[in-house]
Amino acid sequence: MTTLDTVPTGGVCKVSAHRSDGILHRRFLDLGIICGTEIRTLFQSPHGDPKAYLIRGAVIALRNADASKIAVEII
Repeated sequence: MTTLDTVPTGGVCKVSAHRSDGILHRRFLDLGIICGTEIRTLFQSPHGDPKAYLIRGAVIALRNADASKIAVEII
């Protein structure tokens, strides 16, 4: 199993789980990051952190530390 922060630019994946708690867990739920959600990696900042993702029609920037807590399956 891989994590969202390792998906290459242009890659598409599907969320299988996320290992978070507290405020971060609530933020993921508010963004619609639940099991089965399709996510596309759009681009990254010049230094590689954060990266921009297309999640349910919205472009969202996530830090690699946060994205590493989302387990995904590449499709």
